[in-house]
Amino acid sequence: MKLLLDQGLPRSTVQHLREHGMIVDHVAEIGLDRAPDEDIIAFARSRGQLIVTLDADFHALLVVNAPA
Repeated sequence: MKLLLDQGLPRSTVQHLREHGMIVDHVAEIGLDRAPDEDIIAFARSRGQLIVTLDADFHALLVVNAPA
């Protein structure tokens, strides 16, 4: 499972998950910490990553941006 952690989650979480064998990135590590949510969704999709976020509006964006 490949994860992309959103800005609201601590960067320290990445190391903990990696130590347990997870493939994980944080948006701040890859220069997306100030990117719009739509860009983060597109990036995660292109890499086959699941987004872990605390943002309450992400679910609505996923519905609007769902692939046809």
